[in-house]
Amino acid sequence: MGRKFFVGGNWKCNGTTEEVKKIVSMLNGAEVPSGDIVEVVVSPPFVFLPLVKNSLRPEFHVAAQNCWVKKGGAFTGEVSAEMLVNLEIPWVILGHSERRLILNEANEFVGDKVAYALSQGLKVIACIGETLEQRESGSTMDVVAAQTKAIAARVSNWANVVLAYEPVWAIGTGKVATPAQAQEVHCELRKWLKANVSDEVAATTRIIYGGSVNGGNCKELAGQPDVDGFLVGGASLKPEFVDIIKSATVKSA
Repeated sequence: MGRKFFVGGNWKCNGTTEEVKKIVSMLNGAEVPSGDIVEVVVSPPFVFLPLVKNSLRPEFHVAAQNCWVKKGGAFTGEVSAEMLVNLEIPWVILGHSERRLILNEANEFVGDKVAYALSQGLKVIACIGETLEQRESGSTMDVVAAQTKAIAARVSNWANVVLAYEPVWAIGTGKVATPAQAQEVHCELRKWLKANVSDEVAATTRIIYGGSVNGGNCKELAGQPDVDGFLVGGASLKPEFVDIIKSATVKSA
């Protein structure tokens, strides 16, 4: 059995109750490949998690966009892994580039977050990726290897981890890594996992691509052998998200 295609939709800090209901209605009415071909997870802002979970079709799952690094307590403004479990939210996105760059989350901090979320039974979409400056200096693999190493050092069981490679220079910019560029990094990441974790983890861990994925480029990206799906930003708020989900059929063809 190969790696099941994974499509995540990160709604970021967007939406009103009415807008969220419209997105959910669109997804509920969409004709998409079956659950044995593609796994779909959407990530609304915290305040809409219960609404989306209770109204979204059951085969689509819901993720939080972040959670705290340890058990809850006197951490104003944070949301704990335990709270997400209590709400029966199965997934969480951790280490997104916006949190690394804007909120200065260090590699080790992200690694600690991933480990704690997993320990509480959550599944994790763990994000890694380089800036334009880092890519142009030729240090892409050094950067993503260091980010992955900080996670690998703290995680023993990778069964509930999806790695999301997000070239920061291609998020919200309209720039997209070419399919060849995406494949190259995904392939190198898989080699890194094989050399530093295990053959099994390298073979089974899904590595998804996030960086201005849209309805127009998703099929060609999906056709790359080491691209196991997408983490979609802006396009996940639009009808074309359905087309991105359907690109999973490229793998099953």
